[in-house]
Amino acid sequence: MDASTRAISPTLEDAGKLGTQFEIDVGGMTCASCSNRVERALRKVPGVLEASVNLATEVASVQVAADSPTDIDDVVGAIVAAGYEASERRAQDESGAAQTAAPGMPTWVPVAIAALLSLPLAAPMVLQPLGISFTLPPLWQWLLATPVQFVLGARFYVAGWRALKAGAGNMDQLVALGTSAAYGLSVYQWLGKGAGHGAHLYFEASAVVITLVMLGKWLEVRAKHKTVAAIRALQALRPEVATVLRQGVEQTVALARVRLGDILVVRPGERIPTDGEIRDGATHVDESLLTGESDPVSKRPGDPVTGGAVNGEGRIEVEVGAVGSETVLSRIIRMVEDAQAKKAPIQRLVDRVSAVFVPVVLLAALATLLGWGLGQGDWTVATLNAVAVLVIACPCALGLATPTAIMAGTGVAARHGILIKDAEALELAHRIGVVAFDKTGTLTVGRPLLVAVEAVPGADSDRLIAAIAGIQGGSEHPLARAVTEYATQHQLTPLQARSVQAVAGRGVVGVVAGETMVIGNQALMKESGIDVGAFSDRIAALEADGRTVSFIGVAGDQPMAVGLLAFGDELKPTAAQGVSALRAMGVRTVLLTGDNAGAARRVGAALGIDEVRARVLPEMKAAAIAALGAGGKVVAMVGDGINDAPALAAADVGIAMSTGTDVAMHTAGITLMRGDPALVADAISISRQTYRKIRQNLFWAFIYNVIGIPLAAAGLLNPVVAGAAMAMSSVSVVSNALLLRRWRPVQREVSAGAAPSHSVAIDTEVA
Repeated sequence: MDASTRAISPTLEDAGKLGTQFEIDVGGMTCASCSNRVERALRKVPGVLEASVNLATEVASVQVAADSPTDIDDVVGAIVAAGYEASERRAQDESGAAQTAAPGMPTWVPVAIAALLSLPLAAPMVLQPLGISFTLPPLWQWLLATPVQFVLGARFYVAGWRALKAGAGNMDQLVALGTSAAYGLSVYQWLGKGAGHGAHLYFEASAVVITLVMLGKWLEVRAKHKTVAAIRALQALRPEVATVLRQGVEQTVALARVRLGDILVVRPGERIPTDGEIRDGATHVDESLLTGESDPVSKRPGDPVTGGAVNGEGRIEVEVGAVGSETVLSRIIRMVEDAQAKKAPIQRLVDRVSAVFVPVVLLAALATLLGWGLGQGDWTVATLNAVAVLVIACPCALGLATPTAIMAGTGVAARHGILIKDAEALELAHRIGVVAFDKTGTLTVGRPLLVAVEAVPGADSDRLIAAIAGIQGGSEHPLARAVTEYATQHQLTPLQARSVQAVAGRGVVGVVAGETMVIGNQALMKESGIDVGAFSDRIAALEADGRTVSFIGVAGDQPMAVGLLAFGDELKPTAAQGVSALRAMGVRTVLLTGDNAGAARRVGAALGIDEVRARVLPEMKAAAIAALGAGGKVVAMVGDGINDAPALAAADVGIAMSTGTDVAMHTAGITLMRGDPALVADAISISRQTYRKIRQNLFWAFIYNVIGIPLAAAGLLNPVVAGAAMAMSSVSVVSNALLLRRWRPVQREVSAGAAPSHSVAIDTEVA
């Protein structure tokens, strides 16, 4: 097992000392307070040492002491008693992906139905400023509002009741109380005064509030499901079957039936089923899931290989060294799951205020009812004044404050190539103090380029390139493509080659103009009897600078080296702009890469990055992110590869390039659709603007309550005026949120004098 495999392997204590660990599927959770409530209920169970609830995966992990009689039924019962659904975690299939239930009604359907029912109710209010005045008959209003209130809005009553039983306040209670007050007052006004006596009805307020809050909840559910998709994408890297060589016969078996010591046959283009060691054959293997580097790694007998990596051009036989949960890929999956579980959702300002606001409003309404009823003896007036308190406190603007700003912010960001997939990332990004970048594919293009050609005296470098391009014209190897692209750019016509033969893991041999030419690494040169000692000083300088070096030799009676090729990567044109913009915003930049120190230093110096860390493997990246966040700093990780997934999940804000892997995009909260590093500064800028709007919106939402509730309690504000104030607060909030459309990208301010593209180093042998 190689060093990277050992590094990812966690050190476990004796299972007997830890006791038993249960994993429970939990249903019915809607917010972070729900997961916290489940954790508190579990920790009260006798014998429970630790309980952690992952809201994203809806799984509770419970550690029970070894000497405790508590079993899984006790744990499930505690969750059910807390008001949630619970069952032992569903079994996983042979590929490791959890079995999922058949999909039911699409989650957007209730939101759409609520919107269709609420639109006719809101139309008179919307059209009135345009000079169009009409009113729906009270019966029609009641028929439209009732299903929204009690059928589609039933979830708020249920969630609010659960929070009440737990002694907590939340937005669900505010929605249930406020909309019930508006709905109840409307029914009272309608039935008490009759349809023809100018009754003031508030059915539209109750229906529209429920619809808008349902929309916000739906967006949160979508974000949660996208978080789970990261783990599913990782699990999809496991092949479902493997070809096992037993008694000289190849057999196709399920991956779960593969055992330690089995010999697996892996053909070109197939994924390696599990970790092991090559026993026969040579090839190149794409190990980007570990290193993040795009170039295949040469593999020969005795070399380790990792499950999930893609075999290149050679047939190989692999002896299985790890199976199931002990493979590197499985451990990476666990790292992503753990990072997501430990990263608690941000506690929203609205929820914190709501915990105090709900009981204050209830006490104010009760005091108003009793004060007027007992003091004046007119319980009708007392009831109307108490309802006015609840109407002015109806969280219409409060419910709009965050979602309208988030929708406006994410909308304008999307128009500029920034996909923000959850509100948590948008809210946290405004506090980012450190941005950590991956190198290959993030700051660089991610593919090798031929950056230097050196020939011995008397040899024509252009002819050498033309000959090599002829030999490698049909190859798909990244370095071969770099040579052919170089030849095309320099208008060099490839020479005709024959007897071309690829030497797996070493290079290629071909005959051009009667000469047998050898192109490859030092191992191939040595096997061909070609001495490359004349280039020793140049080789040392290039490799110290992080270059990848290939040699050109001529075989025959007098074999000799005639030249060398140096390959490098290319910085993205906007990388320098992006780093410069971040520094102007006061954000510190760090480079975390699995590449060698020479390549990392070149990139850091070219871009002006504050700190450079090289040879950083996946689990080291996650640890580095944790260290960068010491002292409460908010850290963002920018990456594009599978190897970046643990770090993206561990960071406060994960930012992925759309040009990278699906796993990286699923794990990250923000995706840069153009793969442009300059968009990182833009993402922080739009987050800062959006968070500022959220705070402003909350001010407008509460200022009406602060002023209106005392007036309503004093009998100076009747329900009609209270409803108007409530509507005005909503208009204020929406208008303020729409100002976000004026936002413009940061990089336009620093685009002048943008740095040109640079060639930088790559390393094809990082493992």
